[in-house]
Amino acid sequence: MCLIDSCFLLVFTGFYRNQCFTSSRLLQLDPALKQVSADPSQIEQVIVNLMLNGRDSMPNGGKLTFETHNVRTETETASPREALPPGDYVQLVITDTGMGMDAETQSHIFEPFFTTKEPGKGTGLGLTTVFGIVKKSNGHIFVYSELSIGTTVKIYLPVSGPGTAAAQGTEAGLEDLKGSETLLIAEDESIVRDIICRVLRENGYKTIEARDGEEALRLLTAHKAAIHAAVIDLVMPKMNGKDLAEALKPLHPETRVIFTSGYTDDFTRERMGINPLLPFLQKPIPAGALLKKVRQVLDSR
Repeated sequence: MCLIDSCFLLVFTGFYRNQCFTSSRLLQLDPALKQVSADPSQIEQVIVNLMLNGRDSMPNGGKLTFETHNVRTETETASPREALPPGDYVQLVITDTGMGMDAETQSHIFEPFFTTKEPGKGTGLGLTTVFGIVKKSNGHIFVYSELSIGTTVKIYLPVSGPGTAAAQGTEAGLEDLKGSETLLIAEDESIVRDIICRVLRENGYKTIEARDGEEALRLLTAHKAAIHAAVIDLVMPKMNGKDLAEALKPLHPETRVIFTSGYTDDFTRERMGINPLLPFLQKPIPAGALLKKVRQVLDSR
């Protein structure tokens, strides 16, 4: 058994004592975090490697945020790289405000000996080790990063012990979340966009798909009928989600906006200036959470 919060505090205290960080720090730990089956020393290694990566990505300083949460997923999860099965998890989230990575770099980060650091300053084994330990612990790892914005790593480790059977969403439970409205989906990751649109269409909604902010704006201008809601990724090429939402207002004032991001809601509020009262979904997005948020927003008009 492993208590993730204890590992976080132990590693964090050691780094602080040794003054390895010049960046500001922030801990957000769930006081009632559940237990997982994992080797504590290996979990500490995961945290250390991710902390070092975060530190190295901020040569001029920045902020490292550490979070732990109890998470339950009841349905499939929209993700471009792997599925997150329904169940109860302990979620570890490490976010930095560093240089970030482009899509090409992200596609190689778990490969052995791949590194973006100067010769002699990195082995390329840090994230490979992290990936191996997470998988050995029956966990899942998701990375969200954008150049000049920062990186968020989310790790899901299955909860161990009695009463932790996989949560299963029922068809009856999802029946009330169906609809017939028209929704705009603006998302630059094609796999995520396809999954979101499929889930919505299977539940009666009509979808308009856009690969980036500019394409979304063209579609919005040409579409004269009502668009009841828009699911918009905050970080997209050509036009970001916040600017798209502003441009949407005079064209379709009836449209309710739901922002999505791989970054935490606290990070998006602080870094991107998003109103905390606006509807928000964190990636990876479970199908049930997507349908609940859409129905909630539409019914609150």
